[in-house]
Amino acid sequence: METTEAGVWPLYGLRLTTPRLELRLPDERTLVELAELAAGKVHGDAEMPFSIPWSAASPEERRRGCFQHVLSTIASWRPEAWTLSLAVLYEGRVIGRQDVSSTDFAVVREAETGSWLGAAHQNQGFGTEMRAAALQLAFEGLGARGMTSAAMTDNPRSRRVSEKLGYRPDGLQTVAVQGRARTLQRLRLSRADWETHRPVPVKMTGLETSALELFGA
Repeated sequence: METTEAGVWPLYGLRLTTPRLELRLPDERTLVELAELAAGKVHGDAEMPFSIPWSAASPEERRRGCFQHVLSTIASWRPEAWTLSLAVLYEGRVIGRQDVSSTDFAVVREAETGSWLGAAHQNQGFGTEMRAAALQLAFEGLGARGMTSAAMTDNPRSRRVSEKLGYRPDGLQTVAVQGRARTLQRLRLSRADWETHRPVPVKMTGLETSALELFGA
């Protein structure tokens, strides 16, 4: 019998679906499509919404960097420290990436989200749907007690997504980005607040016991 990707790495079988989106670990073809999207426009020329300014690199560097990053998350994965980097698909085409990461999840029962969308797919509610899918995985699938996120104080779109999903302010943090001091608004979502702020239905499949063990859950 031929061994599939999911047979070797169970997370390839994980699927998160919302009314419009599917989130999954990208196979080779999907990863190439994701890398091509990263090489394109993801924010305005005068903006830098990321604390790690990966989007300031050349298109070729962004393409290769995205490709390498996703592969590296699999290669370096340990139950004690992991990042799940999911491709976000709309009508079968990749439109962005949704990450969920944690250190010592078995102890802290918390994880952090991060994401981006291609510029052509922004301001259409996709950000809320993809984050809702990540939260369903964390709370319902993995048994998280809390989730965190962060957004630049001059990035109101990202903060609005968090507010829709029930996050509360959790302090400010100053970070150095491209030689400048920038301010991050930290945000936190409790299980109780998640249960009362679920505007998007999410279906989750493929989270088998073998996959749960990878998360330390």
